[in-house]
Amino acid sequence: MSIKALGAKIFAKRIRKKINKWASDPIKTQERVFKNLIENARNTAFGVDHNFKEIKTFSDFAKHVPIRDYEELKPYVNRVVDGEKDILWPGKPLYFAKTSGTTSGAKYIPLTKDSIPTHIRAARNAILCYIEETGKTDFVNGGMIFLQGSPELSEQNGVKLGRLSGIVAHYVPKYLQKNRMPSWETNCIEDWEQKVDAIVEETVDKNMTVISGIPPWVQMYFEKLQQKTNKTIGELFKEFELFIYGGVNFEPYKSTFEKLIGRKVASIELYPASEGFFAFQDRQNEKGMLLQLDSGMFYEFVKADEFFEENPKRLTIKEVEKGVNYVMLVSTTAGLWAYNVGDTVMFTSTSPYRVVVSGRIKHFISAFGEHVIGKEVEVALKNGAEASGVLINDFTVAPQVNPHDSELPYHEWFIEFQEVPDDIETLALEIDNSLRKQNSYYDDLIEGKILRTLKIVAVPKDGFKNYMKSIGKLGGQNKLPRLSNDRNIVDALSVMINK
Repeated sequence: MSIKALGAKIFAKRIRKKINKWASDPIKTQERVFKNLIENARNTAFGVDHNFKEIKTFSDFAKHVPIRDYEELKPYVNRVVDGEKDILWPGKPLYFAKTSGTTSGAKYIPLTKDSIPTHIRAARNAILCYIEETGKTDFVNGGMIFLQGSPELSEQNGVKLGRLSGIVAHYVPKYLQKNRMPSWETNCIEDWEQKVDAIVEETVDKNMTVISGIPPWVQMYFEKLQQKTNKTIGELFKEFELFIYGGVNFEPYKSTFEKLIGRKVASIELYPASEGFFAFQDRQNEKGMLLQLDSGMFYEFVKADEFFEENPKRLTIKEVEKGVNYVMLVSTTAGLWAYNVGDTVMFTSTSPYRVVVSGRIKHFISAFGEHVIGKEVEVALKNGAEASGVLINDFTVAPQVNPHDSELPYHEWFIEFQEVPDDIETLALEIDNSLRKQNSYYDDLIEGKILRTLKIVAVPKDGFKNYMKSIGKLGGQNKLPRLSNDRNIVDALSVMINK
C-alpha cells in the first residue's frame, strides 16, 4: 500500500467519525447553524431590512423572511455585483458562480470565504466515506478525471467570476494534482466537442481509475474513446474503479454505461449546486444521499403540492417525513435566505437524513391535473427499458394537448435509443403502466379516457446533443430538462428531426 493510500485510509476514518457525530444529532446541528447564520448577518443590509436582531427562533425567521427565488433576491444580488459590501453576507464574496437561468438570464450566485470551503470538503468527504466503508484505496494512485467547465475566471468589480466547476478546480488539493486530468490547457477549452476530443487524446493511454461528471457528457467521452480504440472502457482502463456523478439521475443511463464499460463499477452520487453542496452518497448500499446539515446551510422544506399556495407551511428538518415530495429552501453562509433552489427532494431516511432529488418544482407535467414529476418519469423509463431490453441515451417528456385527427391528448416522450426497438408500442405500454402505478392522478386520467397511452418519438443519434448545442448549452454542467409543462423543447426537437 502506498503512503498516499495509507494516509487516505487513516484520514477517511477520522472524517467518518466527525460526520457520524453531527449526523447523530441533526436537530441540534441545524439549530447551531441557524443561530450562527443569523448572528453573522444581523448587520448586513439584508439583516437590517429583515429585522435579524429580533429573530430568536425559526418561527421569527419565517415571519420576517419570505421565501424567495433568484428573481426575488435579485435586487440584493445586483448590489453585491455592483461592488457593494455587507449586503447579503459580511464583506464581499470571493466569487460569483455564473449560471444560465431560464427566466432570469445570467444568474450570479455569490460564493464567500465561509461558503466555498463547504463545497470542497463535501466533495472530498464523499470519496473518503467510500474509502472508509469499502477499505479500497488503490484508485488514489491512478488517473482521475473531472469533466467540468473551464477554470478560467473573469472579474466583476473586484470579484472573480466563473462557472462553479471551474472555480472549484482552483481548490483541488496538491496531493491530487499529479493524478488529475485533463491538463489545465485542455480544461480551458470552451468548445465542448473540441474539449472532449482533447481529453480523449490525453487519457486514452493512461491508467484512469476515477472518472467524474454529469452522466450524458461522460457517456459522450466514453463513446469517443470506444470509437477511437474499438475497446470497452473496462478493457481500456483496466483499473477503472469509481464513477462519481451528479446533476441528473444515473438510473436511466446505467444499462448503457455498463455496456460501454463492459462491467459494473462502483459509483458515488453527489448533489452539488452553485447555491451549496447539499448532499452526497455516504453508503454504497443505502438509498439516498446524506444531507449536509453541518455545512453552514439551514434547510427548510415545503410540501410540493402546497408550494404555490399563498402561505405554504415551512418545515424544519425535524418535521419532515419519508416519501413526501418537498421543495427545498436554504439559507447559507453565501447570503442566500429562505432561497428556493428549485429542486424537489424526497427523504429516504430520517436517521440519518438522506434524500433523493425527485425533480424541479418548475419541471413537471400537469396539463390535465396529473402533476407528474421527474422522479416518476425516470423510474417509469427505467422499468420500461429493463422490461423491453433497450438502452437509452437521453429523453424528455411533454404534453400533447391538441393532437391531430381528434384523438385523445397524451404525453409525448422523445427518446434517443442506442438502437431503436422493433416494438416501440410495447415499450410505450410498459412505461405507461409503470407511470400509472406511481401516479394515481395519471392513472385516473387514462382510466377515464381523458388521456390515451403515451407516445414515443425516436430521436436520431446525437439529436439531444445537437439541440443542446443549438441553444449554447452543450457540455459542462448543463442538463436537459426531463419534462416540461409546455412544448418549447420538443417542438424545437421536432423541427430538427424533420429537417
